Amino acid sequence: MNQRPPISRRNLLLGTAAAFGVPAVLAGCGSGSPAPAPGGSGGDLGTVTIGSNASDEIPKKSLDTVVKAFTQATTRINTVDHNTFQENINRYLRGTPDDVFTWFAGYRMQFFAEQGLAVDISDVWQEIGGNYTQAFKDQSTGVDGKQYFIPFTYYPWAVFYRKSVWQEKGYEPPATLDELTALARRMKADGLVPIAFADKDGWPAMGTFDILNLRTNGYDFHISLMAGKESWTDPRVKQVFETWRGLMEHHQPAALGRTWQEAGQSLAQKKTGMYLLGMFVAQQFPEADRDDLDFFTFPEIDPAHGTDSIDAPIDGYMISAKARNVEGAKALLKHFAQPSSQDVATKLDPGTLAASSKADTSGYSALQKRGAELVSKATHIAQFLDRDTRPDFASTVMIPSLQSFVSEPAEIDSLLASIEKQKANIFR
Repeated sequence: MNQRPPISRRNLLLGTAAAFGVPAVLAGCGSGSPAPAPGGSGGDLGTVTIGSNASDEIPKKSLDTVVKAFTQATTRINTVDHNTFQENINRYLRGTPDDVFTWFAGYRMQFFAEQGLAVDISDVWQEIGGNYTQAFKDQSTGVDGKQYFIPFTYYPWAVFYRKSVWQEKGYEPPATLDELTALARRMKADGLVPIAFADKDGWPAMGTFDILNLRTNGYDFHISLMAGKESWTDPRVKQVFETWRGLMEHHQPAALGRTWQEAGQSLAQKKTGMYLLGMFVAQQFPEADRDDLDFFTFPEIDPAHGTDSIDAPIDGYMISAKARNVEGAKALLKHFAQPSSQDVATKLDPGTLAASSKADTSGYSALQKRGAELVSKATHIAQFLDRDTRPDFASTVMIPSLQSFVSEPAEIDSLLASIEKQKANIFR
């Protein structure tokens, strides 16, 4: 298997460091999909269609606002439910896709680029490359050395909580797993559900697995496991699930019937004490309450690895190989790469950070500034389980497997044997 360009903590956040003074069923339009929403209009480049997974209210409004400022072509946005988009992306790109589509950096981008399902946009990068650090370019580069992706926003995963609740109860961020467990027991005694949790959508539990594996076994093992190079029956993987099982009693029950939005609302409503999720959880808080939202990085499990690794996925845009208007699509991608476009997005969506190192961060909220600082201090940055591995392995194996574990956490050995058997058939 080809190696991905490594993420460099130093390069990824050079722009952020300067700003903060810290160390560096889916188908195209007309194929039975929802009616596309109108975007910007005008210009001489015809019509550019956009396949979007930004189905939640805030990111949907953010994209629409950014696109309306694009005047070189008429744009039409085809919005599809986020999970449906991801689960059907392969069929979509091989069918009648839109010109531009929302997607993810790193391995997930490379997977489709290698299959010839995306347009080489190296010429676009020659014009806009100065807006990004080298690591963002690396995460936009295929194994052939060409660029296929425009980074737009990113966000860290951490453990979020309401400051007012913690101040009232006298809680302090835990530094170790033992302290986290003790805090959870204290929250339960105070009448709170300690850890908000949801996995109806299939992917949120991946974030819990990621952080437990990163903390238990370190970044290199985690990335190697995601690449199919390690065995899921390895005792080190079993230890991750054993640790997770020990935390289950503190998780919000009936997680498979709850969406991440509902779990986020339980935190906003002060029914739960903390929530491991991406910074986009801020979308579920009323604007008046967002200043009450804070976070800490997941605590240490093994001192050998400490808290040096986090998930910080990068979202952005690609051009489908079957695009009907490549010229207009490239112009739109240049628009997305502009710092001013990303400034609009991060202002409208409090759970995101601008990928451009030239973005204006002066208007960042306290939460966004803390998020940027967290990422800048991380030694290793992962993209998230379903982005660091093959999409077919993530969707057909890991989603049902993790949901099975959430439902029956005692069945670890048989579960891991099943994952390993399926992995062997996929990673050939």
